[in-house]
Amino acid sequence: MQKKKLGATSLEISPIVFGGNVFGWTLDEKESFKILNRIFEKGFTTIDTADSYSHWAPGNSGGESETIIGKWMKERSNRNNIVLATKVGSNPGKEGRDVSKNYILKAAEDSLRRLKTDHIDLYFTHWDNEDTPVEETLEAYEQLIQQGKVRHIGASNLSPERISASLKAARENNLPKYEVLQPEYNLVEKSKFENQYRPIAEEHDLGVITYFSLASGFLTGKYRKKEDLEGAREEMVKKYFNENGLKKVDTLDEISKVHEVSIAAVALRWLMQRPGVTAPIASATKEQHLKAFEEAVRIHLSQEEMEKLG
Repeated sequence: MQKKKLGATSLEISPIVFGGNVFGWTLDEKESFKILNRIFEKGFTTIDTADSYSHWAPGNSGGESETIIGKWMKERSNRNNIVLATKVGSNPGKEGRDVSKNYILKAAEDSLRRLKTDHIDLYFTHWDNEDTPVEETLEAYEQLIQQGKVRHIGASNLSPERISASLKAARENNLPKYEVLQPEYNLVEKSKFENQYRPIAEEHDLGVITYFSLASGFLTGKYRKKEDLEGAREEMVKKYFNENGLKKVDTLDEISKVHEVSIAAVALRWLMQRPGVTAPIASATKEQHLKAFEEAVRIHLSQEEMEKLG
């Protein structure tokens, strides 16, 4: 499977990044290991997680996903074959987000311990706290990079203004620069990335790894009537469940039949062919879901199909 260079970093990543938010939430450790084994065998060797995954599940406090991934990598002895991304700043279980230097340094050590590794390939600021100067956050990353504990840094849910301020501070103070963005971007949530974040990524040669690439499952075609919304993902999916969203699903249906693939594969492929996007993040809870990953890598959408999807 051909890897893609991630912006100006030295990292080469899978054409689809596997989202580890399901580990310790909708998948227990045993089932997580099964999925991890299958994605690894299929050549998808880039995994995205966070220190807060999955604190929202009953009985969890955060870090469960990292713990599972760490145990799996140790069992398989494959850490050197994995490009590993995790995140900091959400401060799971406590009030307020935290991107202070002391917090990041401690959180990084906790993540490294759970992941059973000595370095993180890509460390994201997950959420921001605008009371903390951007220089302080970057100084924490500078220390971690100097210690060899972090290779590259990225930004997820930061405002365009804070990302720009961070890039300026990095340039003026010789601090580490964010090299990757992780924005929400999919067929039914496009304008924010395209209007506010893509220009920054293009100007500064930043890699882009998209989250909610399948709109929390909406773009798999699973949710077509109101009754389908019931369940664990209802709150996440209902914002997409409108006339525009359902029209997109109909268009995906039409194009997927032409290519003889799932509609999820078409939705992922659309992202893979969008300007500025390095790779989408997608999750799976069953082995058959991984078929969409392989289909998305295999097909190519015509210009007409891309424009029809919007």
